[in-house]
Amino acid sequence: MGSPAQQMDSPTTVVPRMTSAPGLIRLAVRHPNLIVGGVVVLTVVAAGLLAPVFPIPDPSTHDLSNRLKGPSRLHAMGTDGFGRDVLSNVIWGSRLSLGIAGAAVLVGGTVGVGFGMIGGLLAGNIDRMMMAVVDVMMAFPSILLAILLVALMGSGVKSLIAAIALVNTSLFIRLARGEMLRIREEAYVEAARAVGAGFSRILSRHILPNAIAPLIVLATIRFASAILTESTLSFLGVGIPPEVPSWGGLIAEGKDLLQRAPWVPLWPGAVIMLSVLGLNLFGDGLRDALDPRIRSVKGKAWSRDA
Repeated sequence: MGSPAQQMDSPTTVVPRMTSAPGLIRLAVRHPNLIVGGVVVLTVVAAGLLAPVFPIPDPSTHDLSNRLKGPSRLHAMGTDGFGRDVLSNVIWGSRLSLGIAGAAVLVGGTVGVGFGMIGGLLAGNIDRMMMAVVDVMMAFPSILLAILLVALMGSGVKSLIAAIALVNTSLFIRLARGEMLRIREEAYVEAARAVGAGFSRILSRHILPNAIAPLIVLATIRFASAILTESTLSFLGVGIPPEVPSWGGLIAEGKDLLQRAPWVPLWPGAVIMLSVLGLNLFGDGLRDALDPRIRSVKGKAWSRDA
C-alpha cells in the first residue's frame, strides 16, 4: 500500500493500455470517430512524408503543351494552367500546409499552456492583465489578425508559423488557466500539499496529468483550424510565394478555371475538407476516449450490449 505521502504523490491519471485484439475492437466500437479520423489523418500525413519517393512528376515542372488537361492515366488529377501535375502539387502541398499548421499549433500550444499555468497559479494582477490581453486578441477575427501579423513580420514560412501560432496562443492560455484554477483546488492536491509535496512535484504528478487531456483535444481541433488559416492565407497570396506548392495556392490559381478546368481547384479543396474532417473526427473521438464520464457511460453500454 505504501505510506500516505507515497499514495498522495502517486499519479492521479492512468491511461489504460489496449494492445490486444479484443481491446482494439472495443476501442473501435466505442470510439469509431477516433479510428476513422485517425486513419484519415495518418493517410494524409503519410502521403506528405512519402512524397519524395512517390513516382509522381516534379511539382515545379512546367509543360505548357499539357496545360489544363483533364484527369488521365498519366495525370490522375489533371494538370493546371502551367501544365503542372495537380496530384503532385496536392501531395507536395500537404508537406507545407501540414508542416506549417503543426508547427504553429505546437508553438502556440507550448507558449499558451506555459502562460496559462502561470496565470492560474498567480491569480492576481498579472493574471488579470494577461487575461485582458487575451480577451482583446480573441475579439479580433482570427484570419484578420493573422493577415495583420504576416503584414507586420513580412512574408515567409517562419512569419506564417508565428502568425498562426499567436492566433492560437490565446485559446491555450484560457484553457490551461481554467484547468489550473480547477485542479489546484481539488482534494488530492490539497492532500499532497499537506504531506509536504513541493510545487514542482504537484505540478508534474497531479496538475499536468489531469489537465493534459483537454489540452490534447484542443490541439487536434486547432490543428484543423490552422490548416484552414494557412490555406486561406495562401489563397490570398499572403506569406507563401505563388511558385511554392500549397493547397491554398492551387485553389487561388483555379478560382478562374471552374468552368474550363474544375479539377484544378476542386482536388486541393477536397483534400483540405478531408483533412479537416479527419482531424475533427479524431478530436471528437479523443475527447470521448479521454473523458472519464463519457468513457464510463459507453463502457456500461458496451457491457449491456455484450
